[in-house]
Amino acid sequence: MSEQRRDEKEEKQEKEEEKDEKQREEKWRRDPLSAIVWAAILIWAGIVFLGENMGLLANLSTLEAWSLVFIGAGIIVLLEVVVRILIPEYRRPVTGSIIFAFILLAIGLGNTTGWDLIWPLILIAIGAAILLGGFLRRR
Repeated sequence: MSEQRRDEKEEKQEKEEEKDEKQREEKWRRDPLSAIVWAAILIWAGIVFLGENMGLLANLSTLEAWSLVFIGAGIIVLLEVVVRILIPEYRRPVTGSIIFAFILLAIGLGNTTGWDLIWPLILIAIGAAILLGGFLRRR
């Protein structure tokens, strides 16, 4: 009798695991946003480096190419956060993405404005993101 119950429990657990796996696969198909974001970051980096190699950045900006890449990547990740917050189909926790975006922006801006200004702003932004995440979870 106990062996039959064990077999039933194992079978039920296997079915639940299969169901969870199918849901994850379906969610991935419906949520291409992460792939789009990483592709956009790579395209942005390519555009910046192409512009630098062609001499276009010398006339347009006092920022270095790497700084522009990091600033653009931070902005793209922040746009992902906005999309995840506004569109229910893509909704997922965004606190980590907010922190990552602010770190990217800080790296990009650190060479131009100075790290003594950027690091306190990073800490403030991370704290605000954690606080905002706590308020949003309680709803």
